Amino acid sequence: MGCFIVPAVGAVVAHGAKKHVEKHEASSRTRIPFSRKIGWLAKLLAGGSVLLAFEHVWHGEFVLAFPFLRGEDVLGEMATVGVAMLLLCLVIWSGMLAVTRAVESQAALAEKLNP
Repeated sequence: MGCFIVPAVGAVVAHGAKKHVEKHEASSRTRIPFSRKIGWLAKLLAGGSVLLAFEHVWHGEFVLAFPFLRGEDVLGEMATVGVAMLLLCLVIWSGMLAVTRAVESQAALAEKLNP
């Protein structure tokens, strides 16, 4: 089955976006660079992909002979399990961004009050 392909592609896209953002980014003392935050997403997606691939190895669905993946409904599993893992990683990353924004705003406020 190929559900791990969806988050893997997402990780590659996020890594490419990180490299692009790094080129056009300014530094700040109180804020974490957005490229680092995109890197978090890339790592989450890569970890989700590895987790799904390991699950296939564990259940004997991955073999070391062509076509490597056994199963009837590869596209169906990609559309359900793969997209679900991608969305779960995006929800977790959104939570991470919300917490980071709150901490950054407190740091900026503390810097204004105590220069």
